[in-house]
Amino acid sequence: MEIKKAATAGTLESSDCMVTVEPGEGKIDFSLESSVIHQYGNQLRKVALETLKDLDIDNVRITIVDKGALDCTLKARIEGAVFRSVDQYENLPWGGAIR
Repeated sequence: MEIKKAATAGTLESSDCMVTVEPGEGKIDFSLESSVIHQYGNQLRKVALETLKDLDIDNVRITIVDKGALDCTLKARIEGAVFRSVDQYENLPWGGAIR
């Protein structure tokens, strides 16, 4: 899948995260801001990169501002931002291609 335009998903509320995806420059450009980065930064990065891989995305600038989101929330926010970036709002492959 190719990111077509910038898109966001999520909020800056407690236990959530704001994910922004933009067209990349031939690679995954990853940026993470989190109040718990020292405890969970590696896990957040792992979940984000696995989710991008599952969506077959290798050319993106992704920015995550984490406010204590669980892994499942982060994954859902990334998926939401990606599908918004390609204007896909119907027939989403929940439980299919997205795992």
